[in-house]
Amino acid sequence: MISLKSPREIEAMRKSGAIIAGMHHMLRDLIKPGLDTWEIETKCKAYIEDHGGVPLQIGFEGFKYAVTISVNNEVAHGLPRRGLKLKNGDLVKVDTVVGLDGAVSDSAWSYAVGEVSPEVKKLMDVAKKSLYLGIDQAVVGNRVGDIGAAIQQYAEDEMGYGDVRQYIGHGVGPTMHEDPAIPHFGKAGHGLRLKEGMTITIEPMINMGGWEVTTDETPEDGWTVRTADGSWSAQYEHTLAITKDGPKILTSQDPEEDAKYL
Repeated sequence: MISLKSPREIEAMRKSGAIIAGMHHMLRDLIKPGLDTWEIETKCKAYIEDHGGVPLQIGFEGFKYAVTISVNNEVAHGLPRRGLKLKNGDLVKVDTVVGLDGAVSDSAWSYAVGEVSPEVKKLMDVAKKSLYLGIDQAVVGNRVGDIGAAIQQYAEDEMGYGDVRQYIGHGVGPTMHEDPAIPHFGKAGHGLRLKEGMTITIEPMINMGGWEVTTDETPEDGWTVRTADGSWSAQYEHTLAITKDGPKILTSQDPEEDAKYL
């Protein structure tokens, strides 16, 4: 079942989204060469809880952490690891889901550690632009396929990157994973029609190489998704509401850059 949100519910989600945005602002200053990824976990958990939020990933299907931390060729769902220290030139992705008074928001961001190569910077730029191209299609009357087609055409057809198929966006609220499914690939004009009041995530995962990924199945991990060919991956994700006035980002970190979506 797809839950259509009222303006009041959307505003509540914006407040939970503001906690995530603030957390990501904190990470901009925190992430640097030599940082242990466990410190990212502890600082993010503390930030969420100190601002009245609940880190909803903890306990989800047995997951134990407030955030996922995926480095370089890790695409998503990476575990915070004591002793794993970030190096200059690394690319790290941090994802979390926050609840606040029952309102849920979800957002991931990619971070350059120190000075990254031009190739990594380009990957990050393409992944971020892919997100916003998808958001631009999230309007009343469009179809889910319009979102995926815009992302795939740019990231894969135009730029030559791998557009991950196995992990997709989704509805969000009242729980962290709701209908509808939001693939980041597809055909324009196909799929479920978008309606006012839907709240969804768009979260393309873009690889330097092919789109195929593998998931760690060891007892020690069981979560981390990596590119099948070892290439590096970048991801950006926002939670947004579909309104009669266009898509509204609920996890915005930059009011100036996102002015048309607020």
